[in-house]
Amino acid sequence: MTTRARLLILLIAVLVLGGAATAVVLRAAGDSAQRAQTSAGDPPVRPGPVTLTPAGRQLAFRNLAMGPHQDEIAAVDADADHADAERTVGGVKCMRFYAAAGTGICLQAQHSALGDIYHAVILDRNLHELHRFPLAGVPSRARVSPSGHLAAWTVFVSGESYSGGGFSTRTSLVDTRTWKLTDTLETFSVVKDGHPHRSPDTNFWGVTFADDNRFYATLATGGQTYLAQGDLGARTLTTLHQNVECPSLSPDGTRIAYKKRVPGAAADTPWRLYVLDLATMTETATAETRPFDDQVMWADDTTLVYALPGSHGWDVWTAPADGTGTPRKLAEQAASPSYLG
Repeated sequence: MTTRARLLILLIAVLVLGGAATAVVLRAAGDSAQRAQTSAGDPPVRPGPVTLTPAGRQLAFRNLAMGPHQDEIAAVDADADHADAERTVGGVKCMRFYAAAGTGICLQAQHSALGDIYHAVILDRNLHELHRFPLAGVPSRARVSPSGHLAAWTVFVSGESYSGGGFSTRTSLVDTRTWKLTDTLETFSVVKDGHPHRSPDTNFWGVTFADDNRFYATLATGGQTYLAQGDLGARTLTTLHQNVECPSLSPDGTRIAYKKRVPGAAADTPWRLYVLDLATMTETATAETRPFDDQVMWADDTTLVYALPGSHGWDVWTAPADGTGTPRKLAEQAASPSYLG
């Protein structure tokens, strides 16, 4: 073998070994990055198809685990140990999310050098966009009617907290069959304590639907909050009970879970989780005694699901609706829960 041939073989060997070493380094770096994303007890996450009409019952929520899939809609088996279950993420990112009957609503933020732009996006069963609406402010609450035919959302037009008085909200409803939009509930007639009411300080937020016409929402005026029953066809809102915020109607239509301001609570989180019987207007304090600022979801007629601040953002918890039992964590690093299927 000539000297030139030997040198050529040596050069090829060096290049092959160098490439292999580089691949090993890059693979190790990738593995290290992946481990960093799922370190500190982060739940396992994998991309995959997410449908709002699964074959079995699933719990869907906004995934808050660190990494490239943060804020995406995730789903886990409803019967799994949600704290450890691998979550499937569907690629759609939301600030607030809710779904019912194969219709989803996703409140999104688009970041730019000129500032954030917000939209309400209506999703089909496969998380494909059907329609989007520009939002006048920062997303806060979102709901879909049991039939999937109506969706509602609330945004902060000014201020970013319900705890103080320096905020205003706008609540909108849309018919997902015709895309007819009710831009603000402030155009509805209000009956307060049995009398017509008009005031420039009136605010509405936190819609929950009974059907495709009747709904409930928070009405705030004169420094007080009220549970108001809405009639979409008549375009009216009638107050029913005082000191109710972010209502959520039980599946059987008999009770409202809500935030209630309680004496002696911290100024920034003055609420606790209560349930109101609509027939008797009897209030029941739940076993959840921690400061509370969310719109509850009912897993069934006896069980509440909600989000609370955790060590890495928010966690999803559950508690009985009748005031008994003990709160239990369902999923870490998660928010905006919905049951599917």
